[in-house]
Amino acid sequence: MMGRTMALLGAVLAVFVVYLLLWPVPIEPTSWTTKEAPPLAGDFAPNRVLQGMELFTTPNAHGPEDVAIDAEGKVYVGVHEGQILRYSPDGASVEVFAETGGRPLGLDFDNDGNLIVADAFKGLLSIDRDGKTTVLCTETGYHPLGFTNDVDVDSQNVAWFSDASYKWNQREVMNEALESAPNGRLLKYDINTGECDVVLSELHFANGVAVSPDETYVLVNETMRYRIKRAFVRGPKAGWVDVFVDNLPGFPDGISTGAEGIFWLAFYAPRDAVLDGAAERPWLRKIIHRIPSALQPKPVRHPFVLGLDAEGNVVHNLQDVDGARFSMTTSAEQFSDWLYVGSLSEPSWGRIRVSTLP
Repeated sequence: MMGRTMALLGAVLAVFVVYLLLWPVPIEPTSWTTKEAPPLAGDFAPNRVLQGMELFTTPNAHGPEDVAIDAEGKVYVGVHEGQILRYSPDGASVEVFAETGGRPLGLDFDNDGNLIVADAFKGLLSIDRDGKTTVLCTETGYHPLGFTNDVDVDSQNVAWFSDASYKWNQREVMNEALESAPNGRLLKYDINTGECDVVLSELHFANGVAVSPDETYVLVNETMRYRIKRAFVRGPKAGWVDVFVDNLPGFPDGISTGAEGIFWLAFYAPRDAVLDGAAERPWLRKIIHRIPSALQPKPVRHPFVLGLDAEGNVVHNLQDVDGARFSMTTSAEQFSDWLYVGSLSEPSWGRIRVSTLP
């Protein structure tokens, strides 16, 4: 009897191993060499500054991924349920401003006061002061927008925005993360002319976008390469592309341009040792894809925001190493003396005074 049981267990185990190694998966992972993750020390030393944030709930909704503030100080957030919520400047009251029917991610205002929205499923949208939605762009450069992610509008009314992946959509985000192929793009939409063009292609999960204070270059986060690319778009260096910051300590998500030339960089989570170890092992990432999602690597609760100067040096280090009140930081936007922080998953967004930051 014991022998039969052991034989049965052995057969089950053999089938499971064959499944892990050979079962077809929809991804074709690429191999890449990553640097050792920098320790959370020095410029990245753990702290609990973000425990001091004032939090505002998103009623019957969650995931205020990005935050935008209009000229009157009203606060706008896009939530998982497809709504754009609008708060009074003090956050005391909230209303539904618009519904996109998709998943609004990046938000910014154009020069005419319209809210420009990077919607993961609907493309690049414009919502006027009355909440009326207009579709601006859904495809360019031989590909439809697959995963419209973030947007930043400059003084010339050009919307610079990212398409995280033209191959996988937001519901298939783990496919994109595990495949780690150059499916992302940096794009631009000229609001004055209606032209939509590709600025930079072959990015590895194109995410947050920020225009420099002098508007000569645009930063775009490559989440699955832990770095920020810089594309010069005006001036004597126009057409040049380089790496602004490399080997970051987490998954860079949103980035924005704040006061005094500071770029605010939000990390979805610190880096994961398993995913780092699988960078050069495509077969291992296929195995990760095959195991139940509950067993796949998960982000830890660790909100994390950096303030970077024009050379990429760290000037502010904001964290909550305990993840006590917030997690999955996806945006950080400065307006006056407030830094507004969004999240992909929380039922709230937060703010903290810049003048109180270490």
